[in-house]
Amino acid sequence: MNSYTHPARDSTATSEYTQQVYQGSNPEVTSYTSQVAFPPLAQSTAYSAFLQTGQNYGLPPFGAMWPGIKTETGLPEAPSGGQPGFLSFSNAYTSTQPGQLHYSYPSQGKLQPHSVSQNNAVTLSANMTSTGKIKEILQWHSSVFLLLLITSNNLPAGAALPTSVALPAGGRDQDEVGRRNSVGKAKGKGRRSDSSPPADSDLERIFLWDLDETIIIFHSLLTGSYAQKFGKDPATVLNLGLQMEELIFELADTHLFFNDLEECDQVHVEDVVSDDNGQDLSNYNFLADGFNGSSGGGASGTTTGVQGGVEWMRKLAFRYRRLKEIYNNYKGNVGGLLSPMKRELLLQLQSDIENVTDAWLSTALKSLLLIQSRGKCMNVLVTTTQLVPALAKVLLYGLGDVFPIENIYSATKIGKESCFERIVSRFGKKVTYVVIGDGRDEEFAAKQHNMPFWRISTHGDLVSLHQALELDFL
Repeated sequence: MNSYTHPARDSTATSEYTQQVYQGSNPEVTSYTSQVAFPPLAQSTAYSAFLQTGQNYGLPPFGAMWPGIKTETGLPEAPSGGQPGFLSFSNAYTSTQPGQLHYSYPSQGKLQPHSVSQNNAVTLSANMTSTGKIKEILQWHSSVFLLLLITSNNLPAGAALPTSVALPAGGRDQDEVGRRNSVGKAKGKGRRSDSSPPADSDLERIFLWDLDETIIIFHSLLTGSYAQKFGKDPATVLNLGLQMEELIFELADTHLFFNDLEECDQVHVEDVVSDDNGQDLSNYNFLADGFNGSSGGGASGTTTGVQGGVEWMRKLAFRYRRLKEIYNNYKGNVGGLLSPMKRELLLQLQSDIENVTDAWLSTALKSLLLIQSRGKCMNVLVTTTQLVPALAKVLLYGLGDVFPIENIYSATKIGKESCFERIVSRFGKKVTYVVIGDGRDEEFAAKQHNMPFWRISTHGDLVSLHQALELDFL
């Protein structure tokens, strides 16, 4: 539109200045007397449409950001291909997709990739043998890990963030409250070892351990799965398992009242303490009190009482009290409960099992003792074995000093999910819980309680767990 009125021009002048400056779909523009005519503009080269290659911007799924970590959705399943240990979180993280990079620690300590990005956008060195380089990578992963905890409202109270990590607005407020309410946090590898266990109110982190095939190798010796998986002689492995099984049940039957308690198993040693009247048991004759755990009724003329009755429950509580005393007295010297011949057999079995399992127990002990040396951390054992045989296993494998009897739970009756619930009710929700195990039971229970889970499948998993603990990332 033109709001100006132009004087009349003759047809020659008009045709001279009506040259179009823009071509194509552009509107026509009339040039004026003082304007120099420009040549027509050529159509620019057509660019091909940008095709997105599947790159999603922002943070990748959690499993791609920590060495050996895998996330799960739905019911947890065992990793394919025998992947080494990983830490999975049960928050709403998406499953790892093809093309993401995973790392694991083999026993040599080198950082090696599981799989490489299908887009080949980034290539990372697989020969990072330097502890400094590994620590640098883990520090970066730790920063992202803390940010994820913040965004999911799972940041532990008082957790210190690296200076390079900026808190979002909501997380900053939460962190400030956490610092005000925190009782202080122990520092890394320089922690002072405390001989006395910390009070429950001072705890910051609790590690919930499975027993068989996580800390010790026992069940898979009997089934032959360990020999098959790691290429060991099946007959030798089975023989070691049978001999250890015989020792376990002999100790349980002879000294730990397993004949009486097998049919009235408890989740925890103090589950029936309320039925104990505190009677002195120094001269108490357990063989003559008429208690019969399997049937609940004694022989004719005895005063055992009806199963579940006051008298019966009192005698049951006496046995668990005595069981606790025996455990505490011999947790560092189980040989004192065995005959000289059995004691020699145990020492030989311990050595042979350690050799055939390539020092599995010794490797697990490194992490257990490191956790125990921290001021505000605790090891708790949750096993699917019945309580009395589980205590016998702990003693015979030399773990009595690592697990106080109060920190041992049997999930035989109620399952691991309910055991975890009991532990949370005991220690509180302000504590950070980390679950370590080899099976689906503990993995699913960890998911239900939003607890991180570290899978143990190979020696490399134990090595990588110890490295993460040493660098103070767990």
